[in-house]
Amino acid sequence: MSGRRERLEASATIAIRYGDGETARAVSAAVSPDNVHVPPGITVGAEAEGAVLRLSIRCSRGMGSLIATLDDLLSCVQAAERAIIGVRPMGRPG
Repeated sequence: MSGRRERLEASATIAIRYGDGETARAVSAAVSPDNVHVPPGITVGAEAEGAVLRLSIRCSRGMGSLIATLDDLLSCVQAAERAIIGVRPMGRPG
């Protein structure tokens, strides 16, 4: 071993299924990379495909940074879901 540490490239993809495409698109817009600050070495993607929200993260800053980014992103998803539920008219599915 030369004592040099090689950079670890890690990635994760999460798919979340909602009851409708409108919700998936709204959450995607709320957590899209334009709305979420990420440091250098981390790439975040959010895309709605029908009623499924796909989140993707690539990280070259180590496993700890990947896990922290996942945690932050899922917290943003949860906040967006709560906001959407809060503004939906009564009786409307969600």
